[in-house]
Amino acid sequence: MPRAGCGHQFTERGDTKDVVAADEGKARAATIFDVARLAGVSHQTVSRVLNDLPNVRPATKERVERAIAQLRYTPSQAARALVTRRSRTIGLIQTGGPDYGPSSTMLYFNEAAREARYAVSIVSMLDADAAGLRAAAELLLRQNVEALVLIAATSSHIEALSHEEFGVPLVVVAPRVSGTAAGIAIDHYAGARAAVAYLAELGHTDIRHVSGPDHSLEAAERVRGWRDELSDRGLVAGSVLTGDWSPSSGYGHGKELAESGATAVFVGNDQMALGVIHGLREAGVSVPDGFSVVGFDDIPEAAHFAPPLTSIRQDFVTLGRDVMATVLAQLSDDAPAPDASAVPRLIVRESAASISPSSGAPGASTKSSARS
Repeated sequence: MPRAGCGHQFTERGDTKDVVAADEGKARAATIFDVARLAGVSHQTVSRVLNDLPNVRPATKERVERAIAQLRYTPSQAARALVTRRSRTIGLIQTGGPDYGPSSTMLYFNEAAREARYAVSIVSMLDADAAGLRAAAELLLRQNVEALVLIAATSSHIEALSHEEFGVPLVVVAPRVSGTAAGIAIDHYAGARAAVAYLAELGHTDIRHVSGPDHSLEAAERVRGWRDELSDRGLVAGSVLTGDWSPSSGYGHGKELAESGATAVFVGNDQMALGVIHGLREAGVSVPDGFSVVGFDDIPEAAHFAPPLTSIRQDFVTLGRDVMATVLAQLSDDAPAPDASAVPRLIVRESAASISPSSGAPGASTKSSARS
């Protein structure tokens, strides 16, 4: 298939690739990125070949040289310097809407990078397919960034880049990252277990879960933690109520929960928890006396919900620093890598109540400042 905006069309015959001039007015001059695509390597590998540097396998070098000849590529001074020049710039790709978690991670990563005297070049994308994400990465690589960081809304976005070879380190802010990327994340699984354990210790035995969208790795980890904690306590997990992180989706599920016979719910984020509380109250069920609710994130507004929301607090300041430390560890063998995940804390407020073992009804709310 022809590539948009490219002066060449690539076709495969067996194990070889030929270059066919595109039927455009006048083909533009080939770039180092065209050579990299044709040879199936990163642009840094092409630059290493151009600069006759070591650590390039003979077969790879031959493939690059063949692509250079086919494209009649003439390297510029900038292309020759790509692999050796330090830009002290990191490329950051963020996908999805302005949700609290990703936005906070991006903010505090920028702060950590600035403290380390690095600039950050950002590409924000509300939604993107795999081709769009690779185009965003290439845009940043053209700026000679030293590393790429991906804060992605969906597992498909992560998969689109985590198996690519960019010639620079790729750090993905997500749990259970596969491929060649380095992963760093909050331990969403441990946080979910802490939320469910707290409700179980209050005496609840029917604890439901309102999750984030199916495509979210963070949501999947929270579902996994909810199920495992219930299972280890000999409790049955009901069906998951899936939301989209918004208060509106929580509101609809709050009305369902009012008719469910359950007494407590662990909600995948605080915005949905706000909607759940609204839905429960509109159905005539009070919180916490009639139903207990625990959220996740501990957004600044959580302490001012009615009632103030018990939630799992993510430390985004530390996460931002850990992402930067991971980048530095990838850039230097001497830099220590941080732990792959940090365990969040349970912050206890007034939205969950103990339950009477004899009656099965909620009792007085349990209050405290925080739990680790």
